[in-house]
Amino acid sequence: MKVAIIGNSGSGKSTLASRLAAGGAATILDLDLVFWEPDTHIERPRAQRIDEVQRFCREHDSWIIEGCYTDLIEASFPWAPELILLDPGPEVCISNCRRRPHEPHKFRTREEQDQRLDFLIGWVSDYYHRDGPMSDRSHKSLFDRYEGPKRRIQRQEPAEQGDAPYSNTCNTTSCAPANPDSASGPRGQDRSAKGI
Repeated sequence: MKVAIIGNSGSGKSTLASRLAAGGAATILDLDLVFWEPDTHIERPRAQRIDEVQRFCREHDSWIIEGCYTDLIEASFPWAPELILLDPGPEVCISNCRRRPHEPHKFRTREEQDQRLDFLIGWVSDYYHRDGPMSDRSHKSLFDRYEGPKRRIQRQEPAEQGDAPYSNTCNTTSCAPANPDSASGPRGQDRSAKGI
């Protein structure tokens, strides 16, 4: 298994990665840990980030990378992963951010994480309007030009309080290509309704 998951903050990338990797089926790389210097809000040099992603891909037979960084997702493309674009819309992303459990690999305490929530919600909302490599426009452009296997998931299955938002399957109403004319993957395989 080789999977690259991209989408807005709160779109469910980490949750989906955990479900796909359940039982040790794959090793997960959270791209936040590659993009930022440890325990800071300072970006690591781009070449160093790309090298780390590509080393991870080389060193693991089965992997999942997830994040909002177009260039780091693209760095995995020589391994022809299945690209999954999570695009549930701003309301779902904001709701997920509000319900997000403490992320100790990003914040020392829950209180520190909660203090950054208003900033995060603003960043999530701006995703649909800004330009740059962490934007809706950039993610959809990457998806459209990728020639390998890919899916765009636009709807999460209903979740009970505390449940993960994605089920292990997706159907034709929740999976669609960013460009309706590009519904097939390599060699004409239809990737739009394949189960997760």
